[in-house]
Amino acid sequence: MASATLSTPIGKAAKSRTGKGGWVWALPPVAALAVVFLYPLFLVVQQSLRPDTGGTSLKPYADVFASSAFREALGTTVWLAVGSTVGCLVLGFVLALVIAFVPFPAGKAVARFIDVFLSFPSFLITLALLFVYGQVGMANGLWADVTGASTGPFQFLTTPWGVLLAEITYFTPFVMRPLLAAFSQVDTAQLEVASSLGARPARIVRQVILPEALPALAAGGSLVLVMCLNEFGIVLFTGAKGVATLPMLVYSKAILESDYPGACVVAVVNVLISVGLYGLYRVVSSRART
Repeated sequence: MASATLSTPIGKAAKSRTGKGGWVWALPPVAALAVVFLYPLFLVVQQSLRPDTGGTSLKPYADVFASSAFREALGTTVWLAVGSTVGCLVLGFVLALVIAFVPFPAGKAVARFIDVFLSFPSFLITLALLFVYGQVGMANGLWADVTGASTGPFQFLTTPWGVLLAEITYFTPFVMRPLLAAFSQVDTAQLEVASSLGARPARIVRQVILPEALPALAAGGSLVLVMCLNEFGIVLFTGAKGVATLPMLVYSKAILESDYPGACVVAVVNVLISVGLYGLYRVVSSRART
């Protein structure tokens, strides 16, 4: 009883000190976040409301929304992001399934390589594809040596399909990593029981493994979708001049046209789309958990 009596005021005092001093520890990271991120974002939004003629108005938004270049870039950005996400989900699920449940030599080494692959810059993967499928790449060079033709048949890398291939190649490991972590938690006894009862591999995957993988698929897919919406390096390094995305439009307006209000408008739209998709993912995931 005495110990309980003594512990109560001590606990209250500790809690009081924590409550009073908590804001002191929270202030430095909040200030750093405001200086590094929030203030530059505020400047972008502010510039998007200031046309070259002076003053503050929504004219830059009206001009950008009325341009066909913006609508084309928005449509291209969305379909490339959605297509890349679907491709990464399908390919990542199959590859993670093989690595996790199909025994083969160097399986652990491949799983570790996935972690290393995540640190690669996007332009490095694009350059590798250029060496293989570019106009003077290995595939076209081999075709020219065999047939004697002046050019090879692989000319797709500078098209939207080349950008799609590069994004799927680069972003698939971002789906595989959470899937491999989820598959490591699957009870192998369930798979053995299902197999002993005569279930085929496809049914085991559909009814046992896939339900366990859905949260990881949602997490990896949402991450890939947001990253594809904001991808700049892959489109630039593929040399796909006819592929206009929102990040490329920001670059074009700011660097080539010196239209800073227009560039800031496109940047604000891109940020709103990304934040909106992230918010939608959080809502869906929270409802799925409940």
